[in-house]
Amino acid sequence: MPHLLCLGDSITDCGRLFDSPPLGNGYVQKLSRKLTANGQHWKITNCGVDGFTIARLLSNAEPFYLPQKADIITILIGINDIGLMMNTRRTSAQQKEMLELALKHYEELLHVLARSDTRFVLMEPFLFPYPEEYKTWIPHVRSLSRGIGTLAEKYRIPYLLLHEELNKKASMQGIHTLTTDGIHLTDTGHEILADLLYQHLTASLLHR
Repeated sequence: MPHLLCLGDSITDCGRLFDSPPLGNGYVQKLSRKLTANGQHWKITNCGVDGFTIARLLSNAEPFYLPQKADIITILIGINDIGLMMNTRRTSAQQKEMLELALKHYEELLHVLARSDTRFVLMEPFLFPYPEEYKTWIPHVRSLSRGIGTLAEKYRIPYLLLHEELNKKASMQGIHTLTTDGIHLTDTGHEILADLLYQHLTASLLHR
């Protein structure tokens, strides 16, 4: 039975600890339904934690996530790092340093979690231009995305791009259809994310 471990922040957590244990009520739960729809047997663990940054995820990796011995690990993290950069009155130079440190931590995370048979899917952090102030965040989200993409290329890890795809769907269906606040997803948004991840898993990993 393959074990899928989903790591991330509140977008992954989605009430898994209190409201809807153990998978939450977001994309992880929806992905679980898709993966098991045809009678396939999966162990799926949601370890997303509300408020986590890349550094917090790294600090928990060795004691809590490495012992899980997952076959496939998905990682969706980074938007809280951008929030810290933008909400703490940092200079441009300080923001650049924070971004570089976040990517350093991301690379360390991959090294800590990697086993010989571990497969990863890195998921792009995303943001919607709502409210208006988030438009100033988007260039930093793109910079973080490029950095994660470089790591994915370096280690030959699949990278699921989400920012443009989700924003395209939001422009077609209405932004409030996909997001509650510009960062978190509605039920429809989670369904779309689960579909994208399911397609990516089945195309690039499960049939290898």
